[in-house]
Amino acid sequence: MPVTTLTSREFNQDASGAKRAAKAGPVFITDRGQPQHVLLSIEDYHRLTGGGRRIADALAMPGIEDVDFDLPRANIRSRPADLG
Repeated sequence: MPVTTLTSREFNQDASGAKRAAKAGPVFITDRGQPQHVLLSIEDYHRLTGGGRRIADALAMPGIEDVDFDLPRANIRSRPADLG
């Protein structure tokens, strides 16, 4: 996956070129020589963030029954209700 680096000026002058480059890999946008932003394709973003899946969708995946899923026991401290 190629990484492209553009200055802010280059990005402003050719945003469509930056979008084309983002289809192949991340595009780093620099300010004063320091990376400040990253442009990603939506597919790369979803891959990195898990695609915004809901827990119900994840649990419905085929083969999920083979995954160990142990949650720690919740420690809930009850307090008397203040009705006053």
